[in-house]
Amino acid sequence: MSESRSRAEAIVGPPPREPGRLRGRAPDRDFDPRPLRRVLLPLIEAIDALPDDAPEPLPAERMDALLRRHPRPGGGFFSRSELLAGFRAFADASGFRLDETRFRRRVQRRPVRTRSGVTPLTVLTKPFPCPGRCVFCPNDVRMPKSYLSDEPGAQRAANNRFDPYLQTWNRLAAFDATGHPVDKVELIVLGGTWSFHPEAYQVWFVRRCLEAMNDFGEGRDARDAVFPATPDFEGIGESPRGDAFAKNPYNERVTRFLKARQDGRLIAPGEESDWAALEAAQRTNERAGARCVGLVLETRPDHVDEAEVLRLRRLGATKVQLGVQSLDDAILAANQRGHGVAETRRAFGLLRRAGFKIHAHWMANLLGATPAGDARDFARLFEYEALRPDELKLYPCSLVETAELMGFWRRGEWRPYTDEELLDVVAGALPRVPRWCRVTRVIRDISSDDIVVGNKRTNFRQIAEAEVARRGGRLAEIRHREIRGEPFEARDLELVQTEYAVVGGRERFLELVAPGDRIVAFLRLFLPAGPSFVDELADHALVRELHVYGGAVRIGAEAEGAAQHRGLGARLLEVAAGLARADGRAALSVISAIGTRAYYRRQGFVDGVLYQHRSLVD
Repeated sequence: MSESRSRAEAIVGPPPREPGRLRGRAPDRDFDPRPLRRVLLPLIEAIDALPDDAPEPLPAERMDALLRRHPRPGGGFFSRSELLAGFRAFADASGFRLDETRFRRRVQRRPVRTRSGVTPLTVLTKPFPCPGRCVFCPNDVRMPKSYLSDEPGAQRAANNRFDPYLQTWNRLAAFDATGHPVDKVELIVLGGTWSFHPEAYQVWFVRRCLEAMNDFGEGRDARDAVFPATPDFEGIGESPRGDAFAKNPYNERVTRFLKARQDGRLIAPGEESDWAALEAAQRTNERAGARCVGLVLETRPDHVDEAEVLRLRRLGATKVQLGVQSLDDAILAANQRGHGVAETRRAFGLLRRAGFKIHAHWMANLLGATPAGDARDFARLFEYEALRPDELKLYPCSLVETAELMGFWRRGEWRPYTDEELLDVVAGALPRVPRWCRVTRVIRDISSDDIVVGNKRTNFRQIAEAEVARRGGRLAEIRHREIRGEPFEARDLELVQTEYAVVGGRERFLELVAPGDRIVAFLRLFLPAGPSFVDELADHALVRELHVYGGAVRIGAEAEGAAQHRGLGARLLEVAAGLARADGRAALSVISAIGTRAYYRRQGFVDGVLYQHRSLVD
């Protein structure tokens, strides 16, 4: 594509596309099962006729055997989305025993994605200048800062030209096509430093994600009317090698490319919105067929102040991913992080006091670090009352060609830990994580082809957990104890309470656990030591998170032994209200997500400006 054509398209939009030609379109969108009824219906009937105690989802070998027994005409096998389309098309006339929810569970692929109780949906913002100059950070100029074009989520974003509506709608369609419920979605927005984007872009991006959820839930497909304003970054050229530049060129290259194709602007006119339009989308989403039950945004500690916290909340955010990286000022300085530990402590305090869940990123093997120093540094995450995150990504540093760290490696000033050293650091760290924290990742999803030196094993978490067990250690962190799809009896659940001190107050972590210490549901209750900078919170007790595990169940569907929709959340809220009342609090407030507001209203909460509140005064 010529530069002149690209610039014109940025202003007036590209020419109309033929139906079905939009990039990133979901698979099997136009599949019509009716012409294949003769061969497809027997397969669906075979799945429907399996005994009621058949495992859900069906084991791969059992599902594969059924697919081989009923192949597609001309070769190949039916996909999950085609099975679901056939079930819908033939249900009225065929009298299936199962409803669609049960059938979905039987044919579902990769159920681990939704076993946490919600469906996680990740989207990326456009490539944009970043305030950081971290030496370990990739500089792939086709991607938002720190992301690589080979990462699966990044590829999906690029295929949709980083448009939030297209990314969201197509991802919902892909989940739906493989049997995953999509009515309860945790929207995760990644890419560079969120807080460094202009406010109008932030508002627009979240609004368009919500509008895609609203449309998808109503069966509307407006993708053909979307013309992404972000140019195709494949035209920016090759990314520089990290050992070939003296000054990080990412910001300069991305800025020049955007301005050349967007009439001198970093943010195109079609990528801006006002707050009123966002608030309208939020109100619609409260009762949409695909609800945002959690909004996660990613930023840096030095960009968190009171105004930013309030803006994050107004956007609807409930969780913040925060790049801690290290708790050693010398290590942060050596890696040109741009902030110190003091900024990290302050960010934690502000976010906690406003009720946010705090998802920290911590890195081992940074420039200047040692295995022994990393062990001490990791311990500080939970020893310091000013920190103590709710969730954690534990990322060993991976060297990629576009990172400035390449030069340090070439000069012999940095080396990757050996396999034994890295295993010792990670296996030593995991048992230190308390029962109220969830370790979401241990290794970043980077292709082994992109890693120059260092660990390339994608199953490193499994290896580290096995090493912990070999040493006789025990893991207490949440992810290791999740009930997932295991059955349980409600009468067997035990309430476990853990209290721990944090700067500015006390935390009470309430759990409902099944035998074997398997966590079924939990609630994070913050009891502040004084009034909040958020006026409407005053000194109320604050529910920062309420989560019920078990496979995601559609709103209004029968639980049939699953954890959700059995009153466990309401049970924990009553415990929290009792503890808050005993502590002398006048009200219990909650940082509710857009899609959970209706639930909390049913639990006696009333809407405030940014939170919901329940009076504890008789």
